[in-house]
Amino acid sequence: MARGVYIHIPFCHQICNYCDFNKVFFKNQPVDEYIEAIGKEIALAVQQMPEQFNEIETIYLGGGTPTALSANQITRLLQLINTFLPTKQLIEFSSEANPDELSEDKLQALINGGVNRLSMGVQSFDQSLLKKLGRTHSNEHVYETINKAKQVGFHNISIDLMYGLPGQTFAQWEDTLEKALQLNLPHYSAYSLIVEPKTIFYIQYVKGRLNLPTEDSEADMYDLLMKKMDEKGIRQYEISNFALDGHISTHNKIYWDNDEYAGFGAGAHGYLNGIRYSNHGPIKRYLEAITEGKRPVIHSHQVSQEEKIEEQMFLGLRKNEGVSFKEFENKYLIPMKSIYGDIIRQLVNDGLLVEDEAGVRLTRKGRFVGNEVFQHFLM
Repeated sequence: MARGVYIHIPFCHQICNYCDFNKVFFKNQPVDEYIEAIGKEIALAVQQMPEQFNEIETIYLGGGTPTALSANQITRLLQLINTFLPTKQLIEFSSEANPDELSEDKLQALINGGVNRLSMGVQSFDQSLLKKLGRTHSNEHVYETINKAKQVGFHNISIDLMYGLPGQTFAQWEDTLEKALQLNLPHYSAYSLIVEPKTIFYIQYVKGRLNLPTEDSEADMYDLLMKKMDEKGIRQYEISNFALDGHISTHNKIYWDNDEYAGFGAGAHGYLNGIRYSNHGPIKRYLEAITEGKRPVIHSHQVSQEEKIEEQMFLGLRKNEGVSFKEFENKYLIPMKSIYGDIIRQLVNDGLLVEDEAGVRLTRKGRFVGNEVFQHFLM
């Protein structure tokens, strides 16, 4: 049964140099037709699998950039969502946003349609780094937009930050963290740059033109991040996420709990009935499938028990609380240590895992090499 719903809006007014998500320039795109198609896809899925959507807890609008839409387009999208999904029971209804696109009428359209959480892509408070990233907003946009959002009624606001950027210094990162924390927001996400194929940064990297910080420098930036958040009483609850009590991202926790969710829109991914699936990415192919009255799924995979167990470990260990022995056994009908006992002992001896009566979790040292730890749990 789906705990959450992800809806992909692939339109952007500016393509960022690091982004590998499914996206297109907004101009000359069939945006209104796409919005109507989202409604049809949701309606079809609910018709075919009504039991999957009875108890959804969250909806997340991602992209691309949902706030690339006009206020009227946002209103229509939310009308369709509220028509076909049971939104009155939601714990959380999030939308991603760009600071320089959130006009007051868009904010009002979002909140009138039930959105109660904003996740803003700030990335840096250094204008030279923002330019390298291909971002178009300024610090003033961030401050003004957050103030407007609060005035309209948004109190659950998160911002994304990035470190390990080309040419980024420790001092620049420290300044960004200080400016971010001065906003006194309830939630922060901070990610190290990953150079993905099919991005402008990847082309520069291949040509030897991307001046990235060293691994040690990046580790120092991550260390500073954890210290600064801790000093402000903002609790780390996942490798890259920090929140005040009561403001953990319910939607993202669905992924880390390895629970099921539906994905709608071009290029969206979902996980329902033990099947991981992905939709057509090209908008034209997506719209063709919807016009034919079919779900636009291009690829699906029945997840095996072995794969589920692996995912439970490497996703669950991202959380500070780690993976519970009891929940693992209840879910898979086998004790965790009967599969991973030797691995757990090894990682505990290496100072990368902590084991107690409740379960296992990364140590602070383990968070720096999380991906290496996760590899041990692939059977």
